[in-house]
Amino acid sequence: MKAVEFESRLTSSDNIRIPPELARELPEGSRVRVIVLWGGSEEDDWHRFSQEHFASAYAPEDSVYEKLIHEPPSR
Repeated sequence: MKAVEFESRLTSSDNIRIPPELARELPEGSRVRVIVLWGGSEEDDWHRFSQEHFASAYAPEDSVYEKLIHEPPSR
């Protein structure tokens, strides 16, 4: 998958305008993934996004490692 970043504004008809030079590169009907960030600083947005992405990979089985960290040694 290719990636590109650009800034745009939401139009009055609730559309996001893709810059013309990028739109020419996108084949009509192609699937795209859109991530919308607004407000706050870009650094805050990426930090929150990365935390959410990391947390989505966490499984209940991973809690065994937390027990090792937080419980006193059994020796």
